Amino acid sequence: MKIGAFDHHVWPIICSTLLLMVFLAKFLRKKVKKNVKNRKFQLPPGRRGWPIIGDSIKWYNAVASSHPPQFVEEQVQRYGKIFSCYLFGKRAVVSADPKFNRFVMQNEGKLFQSSYPKSFRDLVGKNGVITAQGEQQKKLHSIASNMMRLEKLKFHFLQDIQRVINQTFNNLHDNQVICLQDICRKVAINLMVNQLLGVSNDSEVNEMAQLFSDFVDGCLSIPINLPGFAYHIAMKVQFKSCLPLEKDSSKALVFDASFNLKQARESIISKINKTIETHRQQPSSGVGNGVLQRILEEESLPDDAVADFIINLLFAGNETTAKTMLFAVYFLSQCPMAMRQLLVEQERLKTARNNFGGEMMLTWQDYKAMPFTQCVIDETLRLGGIAIWLMREAKEDIRYQDYDIPKRCFVVPFLSAVHLNETVYEEALNFKPWRWMIPENQASARFCPGAELARLQIALFLHYFITTFRLWNQLKEDRMSFFPSARLVNGFQIQLRRIPDDDRK
Repeated sequence: MKIGAFDHHVWPIICSTLLLMVFLAKFLRKKVKKNVKNRKFQLPPGRRGWPIIGDSIKWYNAVASSHPPQFVEEQVQRYGKIFSCYLFGKRAVVSADPKFNRFVMQNEGKLFQSSYPKSFRDLVGKNGVITAQGEQQKKLHSIASNMMRLEKLKFHFLQDIQRVINQTFNNLHDNQVICLQDICRKVAINLMVNQLLGVSNDSEVNEMAQLFSDFVDGCLSIPINLPGFAYHIAMKVQFKSCLPLEKDSSKALVFDASFNLKQARESIISKINKTIETHRQQPSSGVGNGVLQRILEEESLPDDAVADFIINLLFAGNETTAKTMLFAVYFLSQCPMAMRQLLVEQERLKTARNNFGGEMMLTWQDYKAMPFTQCVIDETLRLGGIAIWLMREAKEDIRYQDYDIPKRCFVVPFLSAVHLNETVYEEALNFKPWRWMIPENQASARFCPGAELARLQIALFLHYFITTFRLWNQLKEDRMSFFPSARLVNGFQIQLRRIPDDDRK
């Protein structure tokens, strides 16, 4: 009886509510369509995907694979080279069109601004070349460019790079099994800490390298601050030495998220601030004889901006250099013809160096006499580039050809979709360094202050690696992944075969 009464009184209300909702939905839809029509607003074609999530899961699955453009290629086939979808809870315009990508990069700071995940901004800092906006970004970009001028590369970095690489290789013995990914990361962070902070003490460099290892993955991860996620690991690693442990070990440490964010970078920043303080107390001591010292002497930036600036350069330099070194050896291992040609070029330089004193270091003229090495670097960057896409945000409503891009919309130039496009590069999925010997393939690249320094480091690494070790054995199958950062999933485990000292002379 009660059930019947319930049905009798409630159903009319439910039906009326449903009818009202349908009416309101139709009204709002017509109003939106009318507004869009009046404004002649035309987004690139695409779909919404799942509510809130959109296409984020498919996106992450693609970038975590060895072929990141898979999702983009599927959408391009359906909608064209410029399409829209929902990523990270927002409408996004994604492009595999080289002309539109160039348009976005040429108008950075005018029509578009950088847009990075909250986890990245929190950890890397807001006052760096990567994350700064507007006039501040231009100022920092100019400072970075000044720090990396050609003459500085020749006189300040050339010998230091070779010394760091040789120190690392001298500690590796014949038949040793290594994870090359770890070795490349160690070389890269040693180089960056040496060149940026002027630190050469092994214990300090190793400590910074350990801190930075998990930091990088955390910067590029989804900001989920729970055990097991890369973001949580990076946050915890940065400040674990700053927090007292609970006396009762049975109690789990519970960290407040806002406190985590505040303390995340303290370990690295404290080292930077220590170098700053040492230089100010003893400016003629030579401590901090690197980019940091020159910034303090030549620029007027507050300490927090200096720290963010150095962290940005550490992050960018470490990722670009370490992963390109790794991927270059990985690709060369799969292409014996390229390996032989590279070895001929580098053996010629080694022989010339030995004839002038045995242990003499390579000169700037030697570096400029590595044309095929540069082709190997270009091809490695094409197939395994670290920046496979850019994240930008429209600063205002933008009209491009027949499409409208609303203000605050995500804009994602997917560079890898162009780099791996068969219509742009013949046999695009194959490692073919010789393609870069053809002048018309030399596409104009986006200027990066540290680009020449990174190329110098990678070229010298390849020289000493292939003239020190030969016929290394790969112990485990491997593949590339680009999430949370570019890497080989098994770290490229190899057994080294050191060339006997007599054969190296």
